[in-house]
Amino acid sequence: MKVAGRWRYVYRAIDQVGQVIDVFVSPRRDAGAARRFFQRAIGTTKVAPVEVTTDQAPVYLGVLDELLPAAWHRTDRYTNNRVECDHGRLKARLRPMRGLKQDRSARAVIVWHAFIQNLRRGHYELATDQPANRRVAVAFDELTAAI
Repeated sequence: MKVAGRWRYVYRAIDQVGQVIDVFVSPRRDAGAARRFFQRAIGTTKVAPVEVTTDQAPVYLGVLDELLPAAWHRTDRYTNNRVECDHGRLKARLRPMRGLKQDRSARAVIVWHAFIQNLRRGHYELATDQPANRRVAVAFDELTAAI
């Protein structure tokens, strides 16, 4: 994605049922950025994953061997599709916004997009008996009541 006219890399951690756990925006796709992302994602869940699926970037191999030596690192061709399938919806949401100016705002938009996707999929106990559009309204009401 582009932020202030420059390309940024978006890292997203997703669990086995499709719930977005963590989002990280970085100007580089190097070992330092991958290490920070995986440390945050592991710290968020407090559980070490058994299997990690990524694309075929060579930087992930060393970082995952260092942080998660027991995890199985999958780089098969179509296994990353669950992560990539939400990019189209995210791009459609960002297109009318005419771009983002800061990494912080990009992360906020991506996190809220992930939250809405998780609500639609029913990952939260919030109004699970309601249709998807009503779940979003109930979640918004809960958030505004908390503020």
